[in-house]
Amino acid sequence: MLNSRPANIVTVSQLPKVPRQKKYIPDIPAKCQRYETDNNQLRKQVKLLQVELHATKEENKVLNEKFNNTDELLKDKLVEKLTKSNSNVKCFLGLPSISMLFGIFKLLEGHASKMKYWMGPDSSDGKRWQVNNKKKPGASRKLTFFEEFVITLLRLRLGLNTYVLSLLFGVSQSTISRVFTTWISLMAQCLGPLIKWPSKEKIKKHMPLSFRRKYPNTRVIIDATEFYVQRPRNPTAQSKTWSNYKSKNTFKTLVGITPNGAFSFISDLWTGNISDRSITERSGFIDLIEKGDHVMADRGFLIKDLLLSKGATLNMPPFTRPCKHGKGRCLTAKEIKESKSIASLRIHVERSIQRLKSYKFLSGVMPINSLSVANQALKVAGFFCNLMKPLVQKL
Repeated sequence: MLNSRPANIVTVSQLPKVPRQKKYIPDIPAKCQRYETDNNQLRKQVKLLQVELHATKEENKVLNEKFNNTDELLKDKLVEKLTKSNSNVKCFLGLPSISMLFGIFKLLEGHASKMKYWMGPDSSDGKRWQVNNKKKPGASRKLTFFEEFVITLLRLRLGLNTYVLSLLFGVSQSTISRVFTTWISLMAQCLGPLIKWPSKEKIKKHMPLSFRRKYPNTRVIIDATEFYVQRPRNPTAQSKTWSNYKSKNTFKTLVGITPNGAFSFISDLWTGNISDRSITERSGFIDLIEKGDHVMADRGFLIKDLLLSKGATLNMPPFTRPCKHGKGRCLTAKEIKESKSIASLRIHVERSIQRLKSYKFLSGVMPINSLSVANQALKVAGFFCNLMKPLVQKL
């Protein structure tokens, strides 16, 4: 009885056997490799974030500088406004569209990086031009190439003086003068040669119906136009620039347009006292004429013999003659009809000249010493006019 055990007591041997679990040993090399890969990715992300942070700091620095500089804010806002729409570009900068504006700038930008800046007529020959990328003491340049391009277009299109532009762009008047003179020279060199003298085939291909009906062989319509200049102090210069037609001191140019209204010839500027015949003969225009060409002009162009020597024909309104009965001068019915017909077509050259003079730098009173700059501005404005919609549509 003493050795007996309670019935609910279980011995060790009676316990259920638990299967022995295998001991797990992790793959340490693979785990280390994963950690290293993750660390490398994190390092790359940190580097990218550091670069972005640095760029953001630099951008904030520039923005803070601009915020503290009202001139910079005004300049940036002005350029943004001017280039915001096609209508703004056409009205204020004289180009038909935004795409045309940036296309021309892209064409000029490569040359701009190598151009030399005009330093004024009074400096010595060795210092008159300055390389723009040359390092020099003092503050860095305040204007970008595009801002200088816009300044040039504003002065050409609106005729704004250097004082107004200096206020708008936060630079000195001398800087504005230097920028305009340099850029208008560059633009004339690059864009002026693009005013082409078209072949006869191209003229006929784009001949408007109004010309095809009565004057199908017209190669060019010519006219002379004048631009006001300041009265010179020198009596000889006064005499040479005096225009009897305008009763003022002027520069004079000969222009030629194709039948659809595009400029095909723009001469250099001459003094206002030169005759229409003389400017036609001396400007090189006659050298472009070919046998069979018809040239349309006003009565003042007494150049029939010059054209005949090239085998060309002059179409101009007939001159009046003394009336057979009574006083005064008159035309026959046939001559009146011919005169009206030529006048209705020749009016297009006057419309082209009006378009040219919409560039106010040319229509204002020019300084007498600005002949070189005026010549360059004239060629650039003529090229811009050719980018616009043709005056005479081909129907």
